[in-house]
Amino acid sequence: MNIIKKERNGAIIAQIEAEKALITDVQSALDLMATVRYETGADRMILPKAALDERFFALSSGLAGDILQKFVNYQLKVAIVGDFSGYTSKPLRDFIYESNNASHVFFVATAEEAVEKLFRAG
Repeated sequence: MNIIKKERNGAIIAQIEAEKALITDVQSALDLMATVRYETGADRMILPKAALDERFFALSSGLAGDILQKFVNYQLKVAIVGDFSGYTSKPLRDFIYESNNASHVFFVATAEEAVEKLFRAG
């Protein structure tokens, strides 16, 4: 794992680079949030889709809701970057749509889009 710190107008984003799942359960999400806060002071994070266990995208597992609730509770905004077009679940597509229309969690195609969403999220 590598963490890249990006700053603009006093806002800090931590961009995580990972090719394997870093978040497999709630505790691993909390550990990553603590590491990011400690190492960068960021209150916004960019995660590649690969950093999430595939169970995250099966809403029936409850993993996505549990993990993202921790991000909201600890006031850490997150943008998840990847191609989500392969998921055909209507509930997951609705979940992604609703998240993208809120202010804490975003599902985007590129890191550049993630940076813009997170800097605008205030």
